[in-house]
This record gives sequence, C-alpha cells and structure tokens, in this order.
Amino acid sequence: MPMRGGRIPDDAAGAGGARPYARLLRSRTGRGAAALCAGALPALAFPAPSLWWFAYAALVPWLLLIRSSGTTRRAAVDGWLGGTGFMLAVHHWLMPSLHVFILLLAALLGLLWAPWGVLVARLLGGSPSARLSVVAVAVVPSGWLMIELVRSWEGLGGPWGLLGASQWDVPLALRTASVGGVWLVSFGVVAVNTLVALLIGVSAARRAVVVCLVVGAMGVGATALWAPRPEETGSVRVAVVQPGVVEGPGSVERRFARSEELTRGLAGQDVDLVVWGESSVGVDLSRSPGTADRLAALSRLVGADVLVNMDARRTDGPDHSGIFKSAVLVGPDGPTGDRYDKMRLVPFGEYVPARALLGWATSVGKAAGEDRLRGSSPVVMDLPDGLRVGPLVCFESAFPDMSRHLAKEGAQLLVAQSSTSTFQHSWAPEQHASLGALRAAESGRPMVHATLTGVSAVYGPHGERVGAPLGTDASGAAVFDVPLAQGTTLYVRLGAWPVYGALAVLAVFFGAAGLRSLRTPAPTRPGPPARTAGGSPGRPGR
Repeated sequence: MPMRGGRIPDDAAGAGGARPYARLLRSRTGRGAAALCAGALPALAFPAPSLWWFAYAALVPWLLLIRSSGTTRRAAVDGWLGGTGFMLAVHHWLMPSLHVFILLLAALLGLLWAPWGVLVARLLGGSPSARLSVVAVAVVPSGWLMIELVRSWEGLGGPWGLLGASQWDVPLALRTASVGGVWLVSFGVVAVNTLVALLIGVSAARRAVVVCLVVGAMGVGATALWAPRPEETGSVRVAVVQPGVVEGPGSVERRFARSEELTRGLAGQDVDLVVWGESSVGVDLSRSPGTADRLAALSRLVGADVLVNMDARRTDGPDHSGIFKSAVLVGPDGPTGDRYDKMRLVPFGEYVPARALLGWATSVGKAAGEDRLRGSSPVVMDLPDGLRVGPLVCFESAFPDMSRHLAKEGAQLLVAQSSTSTFQHSWAPEQHASLGALRAAESGRPMVHATLTGVSAVYGPHGERVGAPLGTDASGAAVFDVPLAQGTTLYVRLGAWPVYGALAVLAVFFGAAGLRSLRTPAPTRPGPPARTAGGSPGRPGR
C-alpha cells in the first residue's frame, strides 16, 4: 500500500483539520507523546489492574495513529515510540532499581516495533480493500509475534509482558494456551485489535471484518471443545511457606528462623511436600551441616521433604566457583542429592550483559555487582512417594519452553520459587504469580508459585486457581490440595507452532510483495526534449 506524501491522510485528521486532535497529530511533539501513551495502554490489562478485557481494544489507538502516519519514516517512529511506551509501562516497577537506565533499555527495545509500525501503515493506511484488510488480520499479529519472540531472549529481558499473558485468568484463553501456548493467545489478542481498528477506520472492509470475527470465534470454540485435555488422576498436598518481609541486620537468619517456625506448624497436616521461596537459605548446605540438620529435622517432624532455595557461594571445581541460586530437596536424612541450579538469570538483576561495556549500570541503580553463575541443565526431582517435581527459579517461570521441557521429561508438578520483595509495593508480585496459570495450562501440569513475601499462588493442570493465594501482606504457611493430571497438551507435543506459522505468513506476504514489485514495469524515463531544425529545446525556431 503506497504511503501518501508526508501529510496525515484526510480520513485520519479530518477534512480541513476540523477534528480537535488534528493539530496534535501534526505536531511532532504532540504526536510523539500520543504514540508513547497509546503504546502504554495495554499495560492496564496485566495485574495489578487486571483489566483483561481491555487487551482486546488497547492496541486500537496505537494502530489508528500509525494508520494516519502518512510516511514510512513517521510510521516507524510511531511504532518505535509506542513500543518504548509499552516497555516502560509493563516494566515501570524496575525504575527504583535501574533508575534512568530503564529509559535507555525501553528505548532500545522499543526499536523492535519500528518495522511493525511500517507494516501496519502499509496494510491499514489510506483506504485498504476488503482483501487487503483480511490479509492484515493475519500479517499484523504475525509481526507482533516476531517482536515477542525476539524480546523473549533472556539477554533482551526475557518474555515478561507478552500480550497473551494478560489473559491468565480467562478460562477460554487458558484453553487456547494449551493448544499453542501464550503465543497463540497473543496472536488472537492482536488479531481482535486489528479487526476493531478496521471496523473503526475502514468502512469498505466492515463486511470482511465481520466474516473474520465469525470465523475466529468458531475456531476458538472448536479449540475449547475438541483440543486434548489432561485428565485428573488424584491430588497431592503441598504446603507453601511464606515468611513475609524480614529486613535489617541479620535478616537472612531471621527469615530462616521464621520459615522454620511456620514449617513446624505443619506437623500433623499430612503434607507431601513443603516449598520455601527463592533465597530462603543463605548458605551452601554442603558446607553448613548445622543448617542442613535443622532442615532435616523439619522434614522428619512434618513427614515430608522440604524444597528450599540456596542463594550462596559454592565451589564445584577449580574453575567453577561463584554464587548460584539452587533449588535443593531436603529429606529426613538431609539433602537428598536432588539439586537444580538456575539456568536463566535476570539481566542486570543477577548479571550484567556485556559487563565490560555496561558495567556502569551498577553505579546508577541496583544492578548486580557480581554475575551469578548458571546451571547447565533442567532437573526433575523424585519424591519418596513417586511424585516427580520440576523446579524453576523466579524469572524462569516466564519462559514457556522451560515448563514445557519439564513436562516432557515427566514432571507431574511444576514448582517456581521466587522472591519479588524488592518490588513489594508494585505490580510485579501479582504479575509474576499470574504467570503460573499460563505455564500450568500450557503444560497440563499443576504449578506452585512459592515466594518469600508474596504473592504465593497455586494453579491446577488447566490453569485454574487452587485455594486462596498468600498476598504481599501475609506471613504464614498454607496447605493446598493440588490436583494432578496425566496426558499431554498440544502445546507440549507441538511446541511454539504459532511462531513458526507467523514466520510462514510473513514469508508469504513479503514474497508476494516482492513478486509484485518484479512484475510491475519500472516507470519509463521521459526522453530529452526534441530539437527542431535551427531551434533550441526551450525555444523552438530561434
């Protein structure tokens, strides 16, 4: 779709600039501010606001703004600024830790949306035909999915704030996630936004839009009815210990003592597993027999293994010494030997990417002063009663592929140990806990999200809530009867197939556009003016 000059199309600005926002859109500053705000709107669909329904219209102002861009450059800038606004809004709770550095990170990651802005303008700008509008419903969400795929790389911040994650509490969306993961949910949300934008801005495409809505609704309904669903096979009693906020001198030992106290209160409750949060133990248990003995005594008292999390310096060899974050299973006789070392670390929080270049970030915020070390492989732990547990540590619960891998390896219960105490009074604890619902629905395995300071929550194998969560104001222990399930979801079997489908859609679209450009004859250049006898080109006959 050709872009029209450098001005805002009349259908966006209003004839003669009569609409009140016309002047705003013509101003670079005003338009830039509008793009930032429009890009930030989808953040309201995530916890804590949790306006999940808003996700299906939150992109519309941004799409309509890009549609009115008028030039390729302006469309790219609108995409970039909107992406920057989105990243700032979804990660605003990082500001106390990263300070001004978060602005730089958001602006850099926002560049991922610049090509998407151009794509949106090409497909939705001007007066697209009904056929092109239908193409847009597939291509625009595919472009968005590519952005989510790229930024899901750990080094770019990981998959926090994927748009589909805003639907964590919607049963139909969770059912969709069991088929294609959070990727399929994101695709659907962006597709609906694209359809709404077309309904508002392109009157000629409204019949095609209605047809697309009907077809999409039928597809989602068929998914809900016929997609494989894991069958429940009993339950397991899991206790979550959340000591609450413990600060000041000696906080590590006082937190441990509070966790001990809460765990003793579980005696006689017939639990199968006790889970403590991330960094619940501040020493290496292999070098601290006294602490290991205290945990073993708790296991004997409660009659269940205790899954703790060490945040401590450890030496595994002459060239492998440093701080690890490790999930460690402790039984009646001490550590069982089952240990998982965190593999995916939080950028700047647990390591600084390209420290030689970006190490200055430690002087302007709370970036990691020393890089943590990574584990080498996932681990599935075996409990005495035969239950198989797949542990994840904090940030890792955001990665769909990690829980999928654990489910494929035979994990019956997923456990994420977390600590968001640094961000206690922000949206982060509730956002983090909500990820457990998606991971459970995707894998068909229940998930326990245990934290030091809340929110601790448990989800069944379909992503449904189990019991009441422990909020950020709670210090206590809670027992959950967690349903187990057997069978596999389509997502576990097929993986991130919506991403590959989106790649195919984009390949076909750009391939077709390339063929059209090759078949279109180049405009002929006008020849030089004919010279008349005895005359000049400009003045014949002279």
